[in-house]
Amino acid sequence: MNFERRILALLGIHHEFHELSLRLRVALSQLPLVLSVLIALPLMAVVSPETFRQDQFQLGLGVLAIASVAAAAVPWDRLFIPAYWLIPLLDFAAISGLYTGGRNSVTGLSLLCVFPVFWLAWSGAARWLGGLLSFAGTLLVVWTPLIVAGNSTLMDLAGPLLIPLIMLGIFCTVGVVKQDTAAQNRRLIAAENKLKGSLQESRVHSQLLNGVLETVDVGVTALDATGRTILMNSRQRVNHELAGLAGGTDPGDDALIFGLDQVTRLTQAQRPTQRAMREESFSDLIIWVGTGKVQRALAVCARALRDNGTFAGSVLAFSDVTDVVNALNAKEDFVSSVSHELRTPLTSIIGYLDLALDDVEEQNLEGPVRTGLLVAQRNAERLLTLVSDLLTTASGIIALSRSDEDLAELVRAALDSADPRAEAAGVQLKSEIAGTLPVRVDAGRILQVLDNLLSNAIKYSPDGGTVTVRAWAEPASLILEVSDTGMGMSPEDQLEVFTKFFRTGQVKKAAIPGVGLGLVITKSIVEAHGGKISFESELRSGTTFRLELPMDPTLMAPSIVG
Repeated sequence: MNFERRILALLGIHHEFHELSLRLRVALSQLPLVLSVLIALPLMAVVSPETFRQDQFQLGLGVLAIASVAAAAVPWDRLFIPAYWLIPLLDFAAISGLYTGGRNSVTGLSLLCVFPVFWLAWSGAARWLGGLLSFAGTLLVVWTPLIVAGNSTLMDLAGPLLIPLIMLGIFCTVGVVKQDTAAQNRRLIAAENKLKGSLQESRVHSQLLNGVLETVDVGVTALDATGRTILMNSRQRVNHELAGLAGGTDPGDDALIFGLDQVTRLTQAQRPTQRAMREESFSDLIIWVGTGKVQRALAVCARALRDNGTFAGSVLAFSDVTDVVNALNAKEDFVSSVSHELRTPLTSIIGYLDLALDDVEEQNLEGPVRTGLLVAQRNAERLLTLVSDLLTTASGIIALSRSDEDLAELVRAALDSADPRAEAAGVQLKSEIAGTLPVRVDAGRILQVLDNLLSNAIKYSPDGGTVTVRAWAEPASLILEVSDTGMGMSPEDQLEVFTKFFRTGQVKKAAIPGVGLGLVITKSIVEAHGGKISFESELRSGTTFRLELPMDPTLMAPSIVG
């Protein structure tokens, strides 16, 4: 949602997408296709300028321009629903002209069909008709060059049928996800409305606080300088009873006061009243009191009272935030659920793409069909990786399966895997590792860490350079460093490196793809192994990430080179 708001803000729009007028929503839905074509035009101008002289290509651009102007100008909310489906149908016609005129210069133009397909699927209206139009529109795109050329055989027409079928599969997948998302949204809105009601009730009680302290829905306790309770309202007495406290005093370590995990008891020194008596002032400290179904989450605030600079006691307020905490947990469950729902159809899509590519290889087919399938496969796998990252960050759980490994071998395997990417980016990979480095780790997770660090080092060295991996043993730990000579980070960006979805300003300007989860997951994996991760970076001079993994003394060997 933050990403969506930022995009809308860049366009001068400061409302949620669903709050916009239908005409503006239609115009914004047309924008991705327009931007994709605008990005492709300079590439065509360089690769094949004669494409612009093709009648079909010019016709496609003209139809796209007409559709885009109509999307923004026509008052769709005054017409019958769904009259705006005219725009994706015009988009199919425009893509047909662009593909016919430019397919020999730029491959993959037929994949632009995914934009009107997504549009038809996400609109949710006339699902069966939308699926038929998605298939027929894509079929029009891939058949138009054959029809224009003339003398096409039945085999020629059957050759590109896989792309319309894939688009139909995408339509069905998006439709299922849309239905599930809508249901989740309805439940989330209901929970949000319930939460708003609770907050409104709290505000009403707060307005009555000065006059009728006993009626507020906030527990209040006042302590004097000796820790004696001088004031406690009825609400706080309920909290004390729930926590197993009698007469306003702590009964030792048996009090039912727990930390955020709802299981670990707080010691007397950690309890809010004891912290307040140490003259601490704090806000929004979350504790849990009671057990079982009646257990409640309380947000505790404390402010010290002073008389001429001398500590005179403290006032504590206990607010019930159980609904808020549960709502946050529901949000995490929502992200995890959506990630699971996306993973299943994506896995199926990738499987069918693999089967299709096998058939292509067996028939020795070349050209746009094979290229299109490879592009679809690569992007589906990328999306599956993103979904897995989202699922990992949402769960916050890193499961480890440790075994005795050689860190040097893991590094070599990671370098072999990264070598094609480095070669394509003009980056030189170097390794400075001598001897063996025994360690007890989860090999798959450590390879994931190495892949993330190497991928970032290569990706953020857009002008080429060198990426160096070093590893050595110290008395109590193994040290691993991944250094690059790339763009580096500013001091301000360095403060947010391990924040979810954060991407530096330099990376955004360079339009380098990514979502900002790799380093978050890397940090979680390293810490799950009991290790630490740190880094040093200088803008335009490169970055070095340093990992420290605890050494198992039983694995130490004389051959280790420090």
